[in-house]
Amino acid sequence: MGKIYGYARVSTKTQRLDRQVRNIEEFCKEKKITHIYKEKYTGTKTNRPQFQKLLAVIKPTDTIIFDSVSRMSRNAEEGYELYMELMNRGIDLIFIKEPHINTTYYKQMQSKKVEIASTGKKSTDTLIQAILDAITDFQNEETKEKIRIAFEQAEKEVQDLHVRISEGIKTTQRINTTLPEEQRKQIGQKKGSTFVTKKSIEMKENIRKMSKDFEGNMKDTEILKILPISRNTYYKYKKELLNE
Repeated sequence: MGKIYGYARVSTKTQRLDRQVRNIEEFCKEKKITHIYKEKYTGTKTNRPQFQKLLAVIKPTDTIIFDSVSRMSRNAEEGYELYMELMNRGIDLIFIKEPHINTTYYKQMQSKKVEIASTGKKSTDTLIQAILDAITDFQNEETKEKIRIAFEQAEKEVQDLHVRISEGIKTTQRINTTLPEEQRKQIGQKKGSTFVTKKSIEMKENIRKMSKDFEGNMKDTEILKILPISRNTYYKYKKELLNE
């Protein structure tokens, strides 16, 4: 078995890498990690400085561990090409959150091919090779589909979160209209509040996941329509996140 490397990436300089690094270390447990490469890079391409350093030292039988497939590449097409390139170099890829697309699975599929000896007849051997090529193409497409689904699933989880929050706001607003003012639930943080509450922690996490300035792809105006907080509170939380 070769060396084990980790790779952690965030999309802005203000984001923290702690969670990804911790997940990689916990996944390895007793196994020795040679090095965890850490990157704060906003690009969507694969020409990231730290990642390029990793690619320069990686060798056949080595392993790269990612917290998620989205850390390797944000684009499914580029992710697939990189996946195949590294696997064909004899490098194992492990995705903690999407184990079903680890290279181990793909290699198991390849090993299940039926080994057919050459018959010595050109026409028959051509047919056999065509069948094996078709099997390989099918496996490649299956792997590509699994990677695409992994990216789409991550996006769907964010969208589902948006829907749940929006529905929660509407429900609270509807209930509030039937209650006396003193019994109405607070939607959003009260102006001037400086206390750390369960709700403030939850809202900050939502902002981190949604905002394009962190891990998401939404604008401030779009998030404000969804989250049950005021404009002032939103920007206060965002500023605190940036300072972190």
